[in-house]
Amino acid sequence: MGISWKRKTTQTDTVRSPAVAGTFYPDSPQILSAQVGKFIDDAELTETDGELVGLIAPHAGYVYSGHVAGYAYKQLVGHSFDTVVLLGLSHRYPIGTAAIYARGVFRTPLGDIPIDEDLAAEMMRLNSDILDLPPAHADEHSLEVQLPFLQHLLSDFRIVPILLQDDSPENVISLSQAIAEVMADRSCLLIGSTDLCHYPTYEAARRSDRVVIEAINHFDPDYLREQMDEYMQRHPTHNFHCMMCSTGAIYTTMRVAKALGGNRIETLKAANSGDVPIGARDQVVGYMAAGIYR
Repeated sequence: MGISWKRKTTQTDTVRSPAVAGTFYPDSPQILSAQVGKFIDDAELTETDGELVGLIAPHAGYVYSGHVAGYAYKQLVGHSFDTVVLLGLSHRYPIGTAAIYARGVFRTPLGDIPIDEDLAAEMMRLNSDILDLPPAHADEHSLEVQLPFLQHLLSDFRIVPILLQDDSPENVISLSQAIAEVMADRSCLLIGSTDLCHYPTYEAARRSDRVVIEAINHFDPDYLREQMDEYMQRHPTHNFHCMMCSTGAIYTTMRVAKALGGNRIETLKAANSGDVPIGARDQVVGYMAAGIYR
């Protein structure tokens, strides 16, 4: 049973305040803008053929993954989009299918970004399992950390934030169909937010991340799922929690991008938390940036 998007609202629940400003990224607008700008300026612009459909970007604290995210967002230089659809993992709030934030604004130290309420409502109309669930978004960082990059590069845009946990083919396929139908023939960008392996040693992380990146480049979510399942069974490494945290978000991103005509994923940058000066190498988290094109 779906939930009507016309929920009763107050001023507080139509403004999603930043949850990780001052921890994952600076809460000073001036420092944040300068930091994001440097990440983008320092990234190399990969010359690619085709039209940009979407991005895959990490969601860790900027001191660990911001330089990798810069490579993804560098692809937006010179582009404009009316709406950005963001898919990420709900790390803390239990979600059965998918949780959308259907109205209001997301606030960051750089200002407010309005929700594309029409697109959100249309997605819920097409798929009653997409629930208007603001509490799922309240403390979640996976989408919030993308927003300052978007604010630095785009103007006059809206967002549709979607969180999920269920990565079953049934949930992914039905969600993908609704999102793709709404995005078709509109000026929209798709962003899938994920980190890669969690907590193995530096060298084990590099091996694991190579497998995931190679599988993602096949642009086949079923192949990606199979490769990760097989690798985890063959390599039961100490503290090896996962090869990719936002599996559902990335499977969905790939399916939506394909439905929108995407035919190629290109890895732009890969690294892990052990590659930055403050990062230890006994337990690391992996990151990647990729572009999806048609």
